[in-house]
Amino acid sequence: MKVLVAVKRVVDANVKIRVKADNSDVELNNVKMAINPFCEIAIEEAVRLKESGVAEEVIAVSIGDTACQEQLRTALALGADRAIQIDTAQTLEPLAIAKLLNAVVEKEQPGLVILGKQSIDGDNNQTGQMLAALAGMPQGTFASQIKVEGDEARVTREVDGGLQQVAIKLPAIVTTDLRLNEPRFASLPNIMKAKRKPLEVITTDALGINTAHRLSTLKMTAPAEREPGVMVANVAELVEKLKTDAGVL
Repeated sequence: MKVLVAVKRVVDANVKIRVKADNSDVELNNVKMAINPFCEIAIEEAVRLKESGVAEEVIAVSIGDTACQEQLRTALALGADRAIQIDTAQTLEPLAIAKLLNAVVEKEQPGLVILGKQSIDGDNNQTGQMLAALAGMPQGTFASQIKVEGDEARVTREVDGGLQQVAIKLPAIVTTDLRLNEPRFASLPNIMKAKRKPLEVITTDALGINTAHRLSTLKMTAPAEREPGVMVANVAELVEKLKTDAGVL
């Protein structure tokens, strides 16, 4: 069975985000980039499925310009067998991303597609669900556990009321939550081996997908800074401030 994993290039989670002076977007110049943390979890799960003998091949796919090849090489160093870059200079919306991924799914025919439940930049949590609808596949979202048995996957989902277990027929789409696994670090030998693994580049035109934007960003601003807290001497003073200053009592 093939496992296809979507990988997104995002600003490193440890970097403090700055908005451009013209409020048009986030400043990306000279900013450290990395694999989206949820995508790292997806890669780790796919590699574990291969190591357990469930999967035969792990394919990493990313959408972006040549810069995203850095993240694809990292995915290869983490255990993916080959990579596909869908080349575009545009920042795409979830629907366009889902359509491009669906074209790759039709080409590769994987038994399982694993995506992070969301990216830490757009935070949309839409692509996996849209891809499942386009591909006509069952989906298991917010997965905290995945067990593949024959032609079926049992996915434990994190929901508001606790945990829900669903059984889905393969091929299927799964989106990963934080508690699914702990991603490994790429070792130096594997980083060197990743340079020799195949990386295919496909253009959006070759896939015949319309990636025109349907939304426009009017303005982007940083959130208001939180005001500093106030120390109080006793409970009586705390209650008074909650009444007069905060107005919550």
